[in-house]
Amino acid sequence: MPNIKSAKKRVLVAKRQTLRNTSLKSALRTSIRKFESAYSTQDVEQAQETLRAAIRALDKAVTKGILHKNAAARKKSRLTKRLNALANNG
Repeated sequence: MPNIKSAKKRVLVAKRQTLRNTSLKSALRTSIRKFESAYSTQDVEQAQETLRAAIRALDKAVTKGILHKNAAARKKSRLTKRLNALANNG
């Protein structure tokens, strides 16, 4: 248990940030899962819409400091690559 006032505040702030980060990460994962389900059903239009939403969520996560920009770029690249493969083949 912290005794110093600033340490007590940091505990409260960290708790608040953890809750916010957890909900944002969950929303991010959900948007990526929606893309993956659209991808697995071979629905190109639905996959394009959900990919746009997933990319938007990734960019927001970077802006809020939840995800590193290179990690987000890598995820966006891999998801886009999958969509392009689906669009070209099916």
